[in-house]
Amino acid sequence: MDSKADFEPWPEAPAHPGQGAAGRAAAAADPAPGGGKYVASSVRGAAKILVVGPLGVGKTTLIGTVSEIKPLFTEAVMTRAGAAVDTPAQSTKTTTTVALDFGRITIDEDLVLYLFGTPGQHRFLPAWRDLAKGALGALALIDPRDVAASFDALGHLEDLDLPFAVAVNVFPDSPQHTEDELRMALDLLPGTPLVRCDARDGTSSNQALIALVRHLILAATESP
Repeated sequence: MDSKADFEPWPEAPAHPGQGAAGRAAAAADPAPGGGKYVASSVRGAAKILVVGPLGVGKTTLIGTVSEIKPLFTEAVMTRAGAAVDTPAQSTKTTTTVALDFGRITIDEDLVLYLFGTPGQHRFLPAWRDLAKGALGALALIDPRDVAASFDALGHLEDLDLPFAVAVNVFPDSPQHTEDELRMALDLLPGTPLVRCDARDGTSSNQALIALVRHLILAATESP
C-alpha cells in the first residue's frame, strides 16, 4: 500500500489567527462538537495515544483543539532556573507542561482515542516513559523552525518500539521545507506518515490523528 496516497501527507495547513496561550485558551473553551461527558454507547474500542514533541511545539494546543471533553492541562509558569535549559523556538512562551495533558476524541461511532500529551523537556523522560505504557501509538509534533529539537522525541519512540506518525505544526514564521527534506532530516522510514497541520485548527489536527490511526491499522494488519 502506498502510504503517500493513503494519508495525503502534505496538504497545506489552514490559516488561523490564534497563537500561544491565547490560542490554547480558546481551543479549550471550544471542544470538538458532538462530544459529551460520557463515551457514546456505540463505541466498542478505545486506544491510548501519546502526543509528543519538544518544548513549545504545540502538544497542549492540539489536545485542547480536538478534545470533545474539557481537557486536563498541567501547565506551570516557566522559571528563571529553567531558562538555561528550556529554550523553545517560540521565545514568548511562558508556561510548560510538567506532568501531562489529557483529552478525548471520538474518531467514529466505534473508536475513541484518549490523548496523553507528554512534557517536552529531557529531564521529564521518566514520566514520559511511564505515560507510554499501554499506548498503541504516538503523534509526534515537529516545529519546522527547529527540526533538530524533535530528534530526542523520535528516538524515544523508536526505543519504545511505538508506531508513530509525524505532524509538522506550521507556525506563521515557519520556513518552507519539502516533504523529502524533512524525511531526510528526521531519518523517517518510508512508511511513516508525514503530514502538515496547524495545532490550532480542529480539521487539520483531526486529519493528523486520522493519519496515525490508519498507520496503526495498517501496521496491525501487516503484522504476522
